[in-house]
Amino acid sequence: MVTLQQLKLLVNLASIDGSLADKERQFIINIGQANHLLVAEILPLFSSKHETVVPDQLTADEKFELLLKLVQLMKIDGKLYKDEIKYCAQVASKLGYREEVMVELMLNAKAAPQGEDEINALRQLTQTYLVK
Repeated sequence: MVTLQQLKLLVNLASIDGSLADKERQFIINIGQANHLLVAEILPLFSSKHETVVPDQLTADEKFELLLKLVQLMKIDGKLYKDEIKYCAQVASKLGYREEVMVELMLNAKAAPQGEDEINALRQLTQTYLVK
C-alpha cells in the first residue's frame, strides 16, 4: 500500500531537476489512485518540497516496490540526472539497501510496465543488496 509519505518521496525526486514534467506528475497521480487515494489528496503534494522521510515499517516487498517506482519515475523522461541518482541512493540506504542497488535497478528496470517474471527477477536481485 502506497502512503502519502511514499508519494512525497516520488514528488521530491520528480522535482529535483527544477521542473515537474507532465509524465512525472501523471505517473505519481496514477500510483496514488491505484492505491485508493483521491486526486484531491495527491495534488497538494506537488506544491511543496518534502522532507526525505522513509517509512519504517515496510515489508521487503514494499521496500522493493518503492525502489522500483523511484527508478521508473527517474527513467520516465528519458534523462538521468546525477542528483536524481544520488537521491534514490539515499532513499535506498534509508530502506536498508546498499546504495549499489540503484545501479542494478537503473540497468535492469524499465520506465514502461514490466512483466511479472521481470519484476520477480528484479525483486530477487535487489534482495541481495538488503542489509537490514
